[in-house]
Amino acid sequence: MKALIRHLRGTAYFAVFTLNTVIWFVPILLLAIVKLLLPIPMIRRAVTRALMATGENWISVNSLFMKSTGRLKFESHGLAGLRRDGWYLVIANHQTWVDIVVLQAAFNRKIPFLKFFIKQELIWFPLLGFAWWALDMPFMKRYSPSYLAKNPHMKGKDLETTRRACEKFRETPTSILNFVEGTRFSEEKHSNKKSPYDNLLQPRAGGFAVALSSMGKLFTSVVDVTMTYPIRPTSFWDMCCGEQVHVIVEVRERELEPWLVEGDYQGDREFRRNMHAWLGKVWSEKDAIITKTRESHGR
Repeated sequence: MKALIRHLRGTAYFAVFTLNTVIWFVPILLLAIVKLLLPIPMIRRAVTRALMATGENWISVNSLFMKSTGRLKFESHGLAGLRRDGWYLVIANHQTWVDIVVLQAAFNRKIPFLKFFIKQELIWFPLLGFAWWALDMPFMKRYSPSYLAKNPHMKGKDLETTRRACEKFRETPTSILNFVEGTRFSEEKHSNKKSPYDNLLQPRAGGFAVALSSMGKLFTSVVDVTMTYPIRPTSFWDMCCGEQVHVIVEVRERELEPWLVEGDYQGDREFRRNMHAWLGKVWSEKDAIITKTRESHGR
């Protein structure tokens, strides 16, 4: 009976999220149609701003609902100094799908509307796929090592797709989120990949480097986000079923050093080594923050 009540609670909670998505999907759909039918630069920029405002309202309602029901409890530090008219490359560790909800709640209306890389297959996801497309989320297509071994001519195509996706953000202040580890953390992945960090997977530099090469001169800075769940990461469904999400968000704004923008990640081996070393240092600091935060909360 307890399990049944739990799942009924989760279904009702998820239904509210779905209803809010449907409500905001309507203006997003109408604005996207205008954007498609009237590809005039001035109109497109105005419609893009309207779409971003609609997206922020969508997130605001979700965040208010989670906070009012006691589902989301987060502490954020280091947000002072960020601006809504800047261009930011946001990098973060990744442990659960709740990370995206937390980041949206933490940064909404403090920096430009947060956009994140999405697997190309998810464009077909009902409602959300179209909404993500309309909101200019960059879709990525990744190829497995086995596929590239059979089709070597496709090597680098995924990075080229990322570069084209980033080009459209030159006209309007934008924040791009990159989960640099490339996948969610799990103990199994941590062991299989032989990660040198206690709490993180190794960072993957490809998408980060392409975003910098495409928009680096526009970016105000790199926003380095460390998310720590003091007890344990909570799945989205568990949150819907009543489990409280407690997360500490530490934000550090990092100066964008010129060499990071000017290098050739694909063609310059020395630059790749330096990029990996830079990310490795950032990840070591992030790993230490997570360890310290968990120790301070008795874990």
